[in-house]
Amino acid sequence: MNKRGIVLVSGGMDSLVTTAIAHQECDEIYFLHLNYGQLTQKKELEAFQNIKKFYQPQDALLVDVSYLTQIGGSSLTDKNIQIPTQKEQPEVPNTYVPFRNAHLLAIAVSWAEVLKANCIYIGAVEEDSSGYPDCRESFYQAYQKAVELGTKDETRIQIETPIIHKRKCQIIQLGQELGAPLQYSWSCYQSNEKACGVCDSCRLRIKAFKEAGIKDPIPYQIDIDW
Repeated sequence: MNKRGIVLVSGGMDSLVTTAIAHQECDEIYFLHLNYGQLTQKKELEAFQNIKKFYQPQDALLVDVSYLTQIGGSSLTDKNIQIPTQKEQPEVPNTYVPFRNAHLLAIAVSWAEVLKANCIYIGAVEEDSSGYPDCRESFYQAYQKAVELGTKDETRIQIETPIIHKRKCQIIQLGQELGAPLQYSWSCYQSNEKACGVCDSCRLRIKAFKEAGIKDPIPYQIDIDW
């Protein structure tokens, strides 16, 4: 039986490396990208298009879920909430978009049923990350059960989280081993041009590249000693 996988491709580094893994493991891959009104929507879409061109999936689906902006509750979707640039943060930072990954997975599962895809890849990271609750392994285990109960009896869809317990530096090293185009990925939460270098996501990325002993190929607004 052919392995047909849908990959959630945000344009970020974690989703890029997950894409590289899916490309290696699957006979057919399909890409799903969501625009949800995030501040860096333009840059993330550009990253997605470059990654799509590189991997040439069978098909790609772009979905607008900007209602997440109307719901708000996150500094990524509400301009009135400031993105933190300090290391001292609460356990769950305000960059968490409430229950976002559940929305992403729901759309992916719907599409998977139609495509008869048997797996969905998502680049969630529980270790060495921002601490989002919808990136925990227990969440995906529970969601897997919901997929089994909420789809047709003959449907078999496995949620794949291949990097969930990897450290960021390990993810970068794996991406390099798999030939992933790291220069196309984008992690910054607040800039569509040069990465700010000070937001939580930029800091995690810079730290990881340094630990991996690799210079990050994307441009930054600040000088970084690699």
